[in-house]
Amino acid sequence: MKLTDIWASKGKPTLSFELFPARTEKAAANLEKAIEKLAALEPDFVSVTFGAGGSTRKGSYQLVDKLKREKGLEVLTYFTCYGLSPEEITSVLDDYQALGIENVLAVRGDEPREGDFEPHPDSLPYASDLVAFIRPKYDFCLGVAAYPEGHIEALSKEKDLEYLKLKVDLRADYIITNYCYDNSYFFDFVERCRAAGIEVPILPGVMPIFSVKMMEMLAGLCGATITEEIREGIAALPEGDTEALANFGIDFAVQQCTELLEAGVPGIHIYTMDRSKASVGIVTRLRAEGFL
Repeated sequence: MKLTDIWASKGKPTLSFELFPARTEKAAANLEKAIEKLAALEPDFVSVTFGAGGSTRKGSYQLVDKLKREKGLEVLTYFTCYGLSPEEITSVLDDYQALGIENVLAVRGDEPREGDFEPHPDSLPYASDLVAFIRPKYDFCLGVAAYPEGHIEALSKEKDLEYLKLKVDLRADYIITNYCYDNSYFFDFVERCRAAGIEVPILPGVMPIFSVKMMEMLAGLCGATITEEIREGIAALPEGDTEALANFGIDFAVQQCTELLEAGVPGIHIYTMDRSKASVGIVTRLRAEGFL
C-alpha cells in the first residue's frame, strides 16, 4: 500500500522503523532478533537503506524480500543513485517493482568511504535527477529526504530548501527528515516548507540515544545539534551506567515524540540502528499514553 494512502486512510499517526542490511554474521543474528521484536509492534511500514554506491545492493534486496514476504510488512526502500549507471538504477528498481514494492525514498547518497570507488560517468549527480529519472518510468509512491537543520553540504538553509522544492515540484509525494534533538528545528523547517509552497506530508525522523559515542559520531556525520538539555542530562547520570543511559534516551525520545505527535505530524519514523530495545520502550510508552 502506498504511504500516501496509508496516511489518508489510517486516521491516526503512523509508526515506522528504519533498518539496514547486516554486513557480518554477528550483525545478521542481532538484526534477526531485532526484526522479531520490531515486527511484533505491528508498524505501518519499515524502511530499508541502500548503501553508498550500491555497496549493500544484494543485502538490501534480501532484507526487503525477507521483511515483505516472510514478515508481511509494508516496506519502503531507500535508493541512492550516487555512482550508479542508469542501467544499474533501472535494474534495481525493476527488481523492487517485481517484489511488489510500492514505496521508494530517492536520495543521492554519499561517496563510498572504502576502496577506490569510481562513479559511472553517466551517474546521476543529485537526488532531484533521480526523482526526474524515476517518475516517468515507475508508479512508486516516491519520497525524498530533508534536513531540518540543513544538509551539511548545503550553502545555506535557503538554498537547501530550494533544492527540496525542486524535488517536490518533480512530483515527490512525501518527505522524511533527518533526526534532530530539538523539535524547534523541525517545526521551523515545516513552517519554511509550507511558506515555500511545499504541501506534501513531512514525516519526522527520531534517533534514540544508544550510547554517547554513537550519538557524537552520528551527529557529526549529519550535522544534528546535541542540545545542552541532553548533555546536562547525560552528565548527571552515574558514570558508566549503560542502563541509566538507555532509560534516559527512551525518556527523552518519548518526550520528543509526544511533542511532535501533539503538533499533528503524520507519524513517527524511528532510526533503530538495527536494535530493538529503545524502540520497544518508546512505542510501548507512546501507545500506553494514547499517542499511537
